[in-house]
This record gives sequence, structure tokens and C-alpha cells, in this order.
Amino acid sequence: MPISDIDLVTKVEAVLYLKGRPISKKDLSEITNSDINSINDAIKDLKNKYSNPNSAIELNAVNNSFSLELKSSLNEFVDDLLPSELKTSELRTLATIAIKKKILQSDLILLRGSGAYDHIKELLEKKFIVKRKQKDGRSYWLSLSEKFFQTFAVSNEYLSNIGSSNNK
Repeated sequence: MPISDIDLVTKVEAVLYLKGRPISKKDLSEITNSDINSINDAIKDLKNKYSNPNSAIELNAVNNSFSLELKSSLNEFVDDLLPSELKTSELRTLATIAIKKKILQSDLILLRGSGAYDHIKELLEKKFIVKRKQKDGRSYWLSLSEKFFQTFAVSNEYLSNIGSSNNK
């Protein structure tokens, strides 16, 4: 699906999810190439979407910045589901790599912010990802390790089906 066909609410939702930290309306406007009024409308739509008490996700507002977070009432439930060795922010970075299958470190930093440098370091130390030097550039290719596939019991084929529309 071409980026131009994706509606603004979906774009804002994707940015808030991937960044994993509060993002200002101004930054959302710049990232999505949209005016502030349209961003306000998109935020309003997301507030409605995530106001459902059965949703696991909530839209948080702090100092006119927004983020998507797991509802705190579910923390105890999901703690046992996640590998205890990974923080939520590291899992989000790992999820981004998984969706892309292979991504330049520089592109990942643009998507996830400078905190991703620390996430990459941790993910490498814990052997969830592999880092290879780009042949004709200064960045590195990041991809999933065998430990990732074993830990999360997911196949490369399954990830290909999930990420196929994101890699075009």
C-alpha cells in the first residue's frame, strides 16, 4: 500500500507506537507532513479508539505530547509473557527489526530515536539480533538472530507475511 493511501490517524498511530515515547503535536505534524488541526483531529480519533475499556492500549497525554502505552492494569499479566531480560522499549525496537526483517541501524535510529542505540547494544549482548557492516556505507545492517526465533517461537515465513506490506 503506498504511503499516500494510508490515512492520517493510522500514520499518527504508527508513529506513536514505534517511537515508544511521548511525541509532541508539532513533531507529529512534521513527521506526517500534516497541519496541526489535522493532527488534533487524528489525536481525537485515537482517543475515541482507545477509550474502550476492553482495549489493552491507551493513549497517554503528557505536556501536550502523546504516546501509546499498555494499560497499567495489564502490567502484572504481561510481565510473565515477556522475556524478563528485555525492557518494553527494547522489545519495541526488536519488533521494529522483526517487521522489517533487515534494517540499517541509521534507519532504525530515525524510527525509534537515539535511545535505540542502547536498545541495539542490549539486543546484541543478549544475542537477539545480528549486526553486520554495510558494504558500501558507514551504517550497519541489523537482523534477527536464531535466538530470537527460538525465544519467540516464530518462523521467518510468519514474519515475512506480517512485514511484507511494510518492506515495500
